[in-house]
Amino acid sequence: MGLPGLQGLAGLSVVLAPDRLAGRSNLMQLVQLRWLAVAGQLATVLAVHFALGIHLPVMEMLTLLAVLLLFNLACWVRTHWVPSVSNGELFAGLLVDVAVLSGQLYYSGGVTNPFVFLFLLQIAVGAVLLPARFIWPMVWLTAACFLALTQWHQPLRLPDLAGLSLPPHYVGGLLICFAINASLLVTFIHRISGNLRQRDARLADLRQRAAEEEHIVRMGLLASGAAHELGTPLSTLSVILGDWAHMAPFAGDPELREEIEEMQVQLRRCKAIVSGILMSAGEMRGEAPVVTTLHAFLGDLVEHWRRTRASGRLEWRPDPALPDLRIVSDVGLKQMIDNILDNALEAAPGQPLLLRAFAEEDQLVLCVSDRGPGFLPEMLERLGKPYQSSKGRAGGGLGLFLALNVTRSLGGHLQARNRAPEEGGGAEVEIRLPLSALVPQGLADNGSHDGR
Repeated sequence: MGLPGLQGLAGLSVVLAPDRLAGRSNLMQLVQLRWLAVAGQLATVLAVHFALGIHLPVMEMLTLLAVLLLFNLACWVRTHWVPSVSNGELFAGLLVDVAVLSGQLYYSGGVTNPFVFLFLLQIAVGAVLLPARFIWPMVWLTAACFLALTQWHQPLRLPDLAGLSLPPHYVGGLLICFAINASLLVTFIHRISGNLRQRDARLADLRQRAAEEEHIVRMGLLASGAAHELGTPLSTLSVILGDWAHMAPFAGDPELREEIEEMQVQLRRCKAIVSGILMSAGEMRGEAPVVTTLHAFLGDLVEHWRRTRASGRLEWRPDPALPDLRIVSDVGLKQMIDNILDNALEAAPGQPLLLRAFAEEDQLVLCVSDRGPGFLPEMLERLGKPYQSSKGRAGGGLGLFLALNVTRSLGGHLQARNRAPEEGGGAEVEIRLPLSALVPQGLADNGSHDGR
């Protein structure tokens, strides 16, 4: 099979795993380092042999350099014609470098050659580029090469050291020193690399959250503008319906009067939604934050939802041990819970919903359960991302996205799961909020959570 073209590689790179794409960049770095290594070894061999007058087996050592040069040329070609490189390929390339270095040291004195500690450079490069499952075998392999060079090598022909050899204890000390340096080098480089990866992951998460918050700001501006525009026609409709309710043709027909009353209820709901949007945007429409109790807030929320969703059946199950704290009636929290209940109703129309509330470790826990088909696996993986919807509507999927960000703003946590068949099936969304985020500021400062 022929090699793919560059345009094909560009298309393939979109679907490749990030670590394989990084492998190609790492191979390019190795190629550049290997060019430097070839040039440095060539200059060293020629300088030692001709300038210092120390006899070396030049032909054998230059042959090894030629092999390394050809190998690096093949790697350079590969970086231009493949979309990705695996860690196994990088490991194999480093093994070639170790083998060539071992050959050069064999022809130039073995462990008596001061350049023997270039093995540590190979280990350091591997520790930066490869995971632990590759680098530790490389440490043992280089240690084996080091040990072999203590026994088998061609001695350096130095005039001042003719007939001298290193004591066995000294050679053993060199081997122990090499093993300790190699182990510490790998350990600390991997730890530092792990810290850097964690930092990068945190930065990526912060960038993602900043992008989501910017998205929320744009939606908030759009919603606030729409709410301002809707205020006038809603007020006009309210006046017209009030006039119709007193007109003889409508007042005398019970069916028409009932329909007008239903229209007025839905109109009041629309006005409440508009008021909530403006309040969430910091634009109050005469309403002020109300201090109430937790039980009253949740009870009113359930009653309002039941009254305004005629097709919805909601079972309200508060824990008797739930503390009745004094809290600020938060419109954003109310809309978030309404939104989650509406999503559950759409996922399981005609099925009863369950809302549970209890306290756990100074947190308010709210659980909304339905008996629908549950969440798709990909939705659970990308929970809270915008436009992740199972309803198939364009622009849908903002409910959980907004709910997650409201929860974050209150210092809480939201998670979703599919319930097991023995639990009744369906989906469950759990909201955890610190109770301290709900109480009035003065009470929170004084630690008064007794509800008095």
